[in-house]
Amino acid sequence: MAFIGKTFDQQLHLHSSKVSFIRAKHLRANQTESESILWNELRNRKCHGLKFRRQHPILSFIADFYCHEKRLIVEVDGSVHDSEEAKERDENRTYELERHGIRIIRFTNHEVKNNINEVLSKIKEVSDGIVKL
Repeated sequence: MAFIGKTFDQQLHLHSSKVSFIRAKHLRANQTESESILWNELRNRKCHGLKFRRQHPILSFIADFYCHEKRLIVEVDGSVHDSEEAKERDENRTYELERHGIRIIRFTNHEVKNNINEVLSKIKEVSDGIVKL
């Protein structure tokens, strides 16, 4: 069966639960300042023509920003991610997503707020290095 011109839901969300979609909607309505700054630069294909979705459910996770075309997740991490427990959770999440051919790039709130051009350049570099799956 071909899915010409449309993204097959299981590929786009990898069987996310309904709870994930509800949580993602809540996160979109309550984004952080850094997420808002980055979203303003990513939305409507502003970043090198790439289509990003924000607070995108994928597997049992919610990606801050996801480009399905490049299978790339962009995460914006605040101080909550500094604890050892959070770092371990992030590593496990990265491992699980990479098993499905998805790459993750992380930025801190500080990087997004203070050097957005560098963040956008890094996103372009990473996305250019990814072979379309």
